[in-house]
Amino acid sequence: METSLRRPGGPRVTELGEFLRSRRDALSPETAGVRGYGRRRVPGLRREELAQLAGVSVTYLTRLEQGQSQNASDAVIDALARALQLDPDERTHLFALAHPAPTKPRRAARPEVARPGARQLLHSMADTPALLLGRFNDVLAWNRLGHLLLAGHLDPEAPSRPAERPNQIQLLFLDPHTRELHRDWASEAALAVSSIRYVAAQFPDDRRLAELIGELSLNSPEFASLWARHTVKLCTSGTKRFHHPEVGDLDLDYEVLHLPGASGQRLLTYTAEPDSASLAGLRLLATT
Repeated sequence: METSLRRPGGPRVTELGEFLRSRRDALSPETAGVRGYGRRRVPGLRREELAQLAGVSVTYLTRLEQGQSQNASDAVIDALARALQLDPDERTHLFALAHPAPTKPRRAARPEVARPGARQLLHSMADTPALLLGRFNDVLAWNRLGHLLLAGHLDPEAPSRPAERPNQIQLLFLDPHTRELHRDWASEAALAVSSIRYVAAQFPDDRRLAELIGELSLNSPEFASLWARHTVKLCTSGTKRFHHPEVGDLDLDYEVLHLPGASGQRLLTYTAEPDSASLAGLRLLATT
């Protein structure tokens, strides 16, 4: 199934309006420093309050939120970002939505190809679970320990066949084994959707991404609900809490290493604290 990354039937700029409304709804008057008057029907900022904080007219903000203006200046977008107290990832996302690249015809994308040097590096890290991911979280390659950690129930050669490649987000929402693998699945799911929402603004006309989001929205009400929140976050590092069926609980630190160039490919690695039970678990998994 194919879907649009924007509201069905509407121009791409409505993504900007939807994001602005979602951040306005999420910002309380107290946090924004606005003194409330009268009874409020919603917990967030009123449109008039945001316009005043950003120094723009209510009419102009209304046009932005309704997708009727496609030429917002950097100064206006910066003022809105400050008024909404956006973090760096949200600010980058807002600018990407406000100044999208020219629309291109959607064509069937060629399958991504794992960079040879990245594949070689991946397999040289025999003691570290690692994956090579494409720009939309397709698994282009994994080393033996990365496969055993995350998807031992799948064919280890699947990433080498484009038509059968696992996709991390598809697995997270649609594969029971992957859901059970995460001890805090809800947080993991929210983070994954925030990340793909960030990426979507960088590739607004990509057919593969549109199909991926369409499939997940159709088959997972949880994904659809999270997608509608318009939260964005670029994932670069953190800790993931697993419950592996073979070796039990593992607390692993992850790092995302973006490869040079505009391909969007990146290495994802997992490590454990020295002398920890998680490190012992990884070593046990390696002997499986």
